[in-house]
Amino acid sequence: MPFVRLHDIKIYYETLGDGPPLLMIMGQRRNHTWFYRQTQELAKHFKVILWDNRGAGLSGKPDRPYTISGMTEDAVNLMDALGLNSAHVLGVSMGGCIAQELALEFPQRVRSLVLACSSCGGSEALATPEHIMQFYANPNGLSPEEILHRNLRIYFSDRYLREAGQEVEGFIQMALEDQQPAFAFKRQMEAMRDFASASRLPGLSRPTLILTGSDDEFIPAENSVILAGLITDSSLMMFPQGRHCFFIEMANRFNKEVISFLHQVDRG
Repeated sequence: MPFVRLHDIKIYYETLGDGPPLLMIMGQRRNHTWFYRQTQELAKHFKVILWDNRGAGLSGKPDRPYTISGMTEDAVNLMDALGLNSAHVLGVSMGGCIAQELALEFPQRVRSLVLACSSCGGSEALATPEHIMQFYANPNGLSPEEILHRNLRIYFSDRYLREAGQEVEGFIQMALEDQQPAFAFKRQMEAMRDFASASRLPGLSRPTLILTGSDDEFIPAENSVILAGLITDSSLMMFPQGRHCFFIEMANRFNKEVISFLHQVDRG
């Protein structure tokens, strides 16, 4: 399995496809496999680089403070190890925060940004409602399977859960294959708590596509509206009835919009 040693940590990564590089960054708690409805289609057009953030998947999980800035340095160091001077960057949820930080701190490394169900953090952002966070953070000591089943309504629309039983079951099996230790979840939560980009985003100079599900309660959709208002060269696409994993449920449209946007950027 491919790993790179980045100073204090080993990072797991995979690459597939050919073409302009596309670095894909998953969100909190989850690993690269959650892009399972994107990778094959995007790899027809781009060289897709998937990786696991520190604290998740097969990457190292040190029990010490994490920051979005530190995870951004992991991304830059991974790009260096792979010989990538720059790439398109797609980030989901917390991955979108890392993507923002990457474009703000290392703009020469970023060709464009795709931010899905993400947030600027800080006081300008709408926080996750407490009742949703209680479900997600698991204060009751439930098993991983119990947590996942309880969180399905955070991820997917009621219609999808009702009508797409086979797809949902496949998702559940995929998600249960890898579990994050509680301490690593807490470290990533702390990193998200301390992230704030709103004051810096008006200076972001990269073309940006912002996508969100209209019914996302975990990172409320209004956060994407806020991002679009702060980033000058940006466009916003709302996915009706989509919740936090709209990129899985509505993968066909999501992939089409991303591919179209990235090709447009490459054409100049």
